[in-house]
Amino acid sequence: MPSQRLTVLQLLPDLESGGVERGTLEIANALVKKGHRSLVISRGGRLVDQLVAEGSEHYLWPIGVKSFRTLLLISKLRNFLLTQKIDILHARSRVPAWIAWLAWKSIKKLPKPHFITTVHGLYSANPYSAIMTKGEKVIAVSETAYQYIRTHYPKTPVANITLIPRGIDPEDYPYGYQPNQQWLENWHRTYPQLRNKVVLTLPGRLTSLKGHEDFIVLIEKLIKTQYRVHGLIVGDTHPSRQGYFHKIKQLISVKNLESAITFTGYRRNMREIYTRSHFVLSLSKKPESFGRTVLEALSLGIPVVGYDHGGVGEILKNLFPQGRIPLGKIDKLYDCIVALIKNPPKVPPLNQKYTLQAMIDKTLACYMEFYPSSLS
Repeated sequence: MPSQRLTVLQLLPDLESGGVERGTLEIANALVKKGHRSLVISRGGRLVDQLVAEGSEHYLWPIGVKSFRTLLLISKLRNFLLTQKIDILHARSRVPAWIAWLAWKSIKKLPKPHFITTVHGLYSANPYSAIMTKGEKVIAVSETAYQYIRTHYPKTPVANITLIPRGIDPEDYPYGYQPNQQWLENWHRTYPQLRNKVVLTLPGRLTSLKGHEDFIVLIEKLIKTQYRVHGLIVGDTHPSRQGYFHKIKQLISVKNLESAITFTGYRRNMREIYTRSHFVLSLSKKPESFGRTVLEALSLGIPVVGYDHGGVGEILKNLFPQGRIPLGKIDKLYDCIVALIKNPPKVPPLNQKYTLQAMIDKTLACYMEFYPSSLS
């Protein structure tokens, strides 16, 4: 039984970018600040340097690779759990969760770590995905994720499920924030095509589910009706998705929109980019468990328009209901943008329910249920 210091191990496929990755770093940082030992296993990525700089330990394992060879990590992880005296084993993705669960189950001697999973996505409902509900505690990142668990995995004990909405730090995305003059000058020098335009931004990795085709059709329709708009696509392309990237670029070329849509690639300074946007869009065709980019933009006071399903619809319903659009209804999407251009809305300040501190406090409280004397 640990006295005052916990050792917490988080597992995820990589540390490149995305909500899962950022949530991992946020909890890791919070643990370190409270004097606990924070460890992360992944196959690496651009966020590793930040993780380590903030005081956590990173171990480079291919634990997210969908291969039978990954099963060889089970015994390695079991030994790691014992030698590192892990108190909390927290899995955030399916392949790592399977390796973690099999290693954890094979430990017969007590005490052994407590096993926690976080349902970050609305995965296909099947035995493979069911692993995310096998934790002694199962964290749902939104009401949408909570209902997904209850619907598709009804055998999961309700007492085991903990609803902890993802959150952001309002100090990182302060209401009404404006970049400094030097940043603005660099931005305008890099993207002069945005000057005197209504900028519509679509953030997120380039995948076929993110709604880029709908975004392109929207920009085309707005331009044809004489609105001075420019589309900004912000996000990187996974090496395995280069074909999709070229497909999108070809579509833009066919519609003669090269001068109206800009790709920025991956950018770290999303806060500043949001402030240069008149509207941020979320057009995922598949419902998402959460909508972090939606929350970030709204926290800054930037209007968000998105399809009304999953976590995105949930956030918009609570914070900016006029931005909700039925899935795939381009005409309604167009009408909404036009109405907002004509009558710019005032976005209300962020609800405390969605703050980073609330998310951290609830996650640490989840750990506390196993070791109440350690996180007081």
